[in-house]
Amino acid sequence: MQTLIDRFDRVHRDLRISLTDRCSLRCTYCMPEQGVPWLQKNTMLTTEELLRLASVAVSLGIDEVRLTGGEPLLRRDLVDVVAGMTALDPSPEVSMTTNALGLTKNAEALVAAGLTRVNVSLDTLNDDTFKKMARRDRFQDTLDGIKAAADAGLAPLKLNTVLLRGVNDHEAPDLLEFALEHGYELRFIEQMPLDAGHTWHRESMVTGQEIRDRLETRFELTPVPVRGNAPAEMFFVDGGPAKVGVIASVTSPFCGTCDRVRLTADGQLRNCLFAQNETDLRTPCAKAPATKSWRTCSAPASALSCLVTALTSLASCSQADR
Repeated sequence: MQTLIDRFDRVHRDLRISLTDRCSLRCTYCMPEQGVPWLQKNTMLTTEELLRLASVAVSLGIDEVRLTGGEPLLRRDLVDVVAGMTALDPSPEVSMTTNALGLTKNAEALVAAGLTRVNVSLDTLNDDTFKKMARRDRFQDTLDGIKAAADAGLAPLKLNTVLLRGVNDHEAPDLLEFALEHGYELRFIEQMPLDAGHTWHRESMVTGQEIRDRLETRFELTPVPVRGNAPAEMFFVDGGPAKVGVIASVTSPFCGTCDRVRLTADGQLRNCLFAQNETDLRTPCAKAPATKSWRTCSAPASALSCLVTALTSLASCSQADR
């Protein structure tokens, strides 16, 4: 089997696929309140195209597919996408990053289709703060969705939290307490300069070290010795076995060990969230001969060639060079 090795000798095994650019929330650190110009439906990858490209990726050593957005639960055929991904040969682990809105209705069907776990965004335990940060009154719906995911057997259930200075940074210990009480795994993520509203300022970002300092006012944190390719630096809480993670993407980038590659909802391949270049995979995939089923279609040679070329030649966007 071929493997995806870029020119920095990193082996890529994790494919992140954006299913839509739309979202049901308007988080202040992500996008403007009125949203952004959305992709036109006819420019987005169809389910068949998604599965064709995923089949190329797994034939090249990708063993985990993470479904993202926007908000992937807004994709009407999400269950079919998950079922198709898990039916690939070899079969990758299929997980999803979500805001949990809609999981009360879909969690069991997604598990039946083969979804193994979810990462859920939860930035606060306060209803008013949630409204301020997400610009939507959906706090209880988020909690209900998290519970539905856990009840459906999606485990480990991970929570992702972004702390904003003067908004929710004081909640760090409470959020960890909540995660520990429910058996969830919590990851704090430094706010990254990816917001479409261009409101990010380095001096206002809560750093990874500050996050640790806040947590250590209540908990004892001990570094987990082995990190591997994980973006989070992990810590045992009060001696373990429970753990908490801190993803310091800005102050301590993990570019050297990153094994992720990203496919946008309109079929553009990016080898980094901060990449300034991308490669079109939708066009060669769409030109592949039509079949009654994606399962009977061999991997499009041109798409495979684009995928390999993109991974081996695209400029890395190491933050050390920014």
